[in-house]
Amino acid sequence: MDRNDAARLVGKYIAIWNESDDRIRQALVEEVFTPDATYTDPNIAARGTAPIGDYLAVAQRNFTGMPFTLGPVLTHHDMVHFAWQVGPAVGSPVVSGFDVAEFDGGRIARLTGFFNGY
Repeated sequence: MDRNDAARLVGKYIAIWNESDDRIRQALVEEVFTPDATYTDPNIAARGTAPIGDYLAVAQRNFTGMPFTLGPVLTHHDMVHFAWQVGPAVGSPVVSGFDVAEFDGGRIARLTGFFNGY
């Protein structure tokens, strides 16, 4: 996957975190992740788009009014590393971190997230 395609896919991934409509968010999850994708961060280890979507739905509601924003995106081969943060539009982020993802067929097959300071 080239850098531009990877950046677009990661942008769609960040959009999932900001989507408040359950149907739209789940459709994005199914577009961005492979059906048997894994998602792991300090709070969860999930496999498949339904459990991933459920986790992201709860997280999104916990951060209502605080957008997720994307930082630098680094990529090579079928891997990507990107920074992110979430917080109020004005002020300091409440959480920040970075994720590492592996692509398969133009979608995320495996994602591992890290929280800064965790």
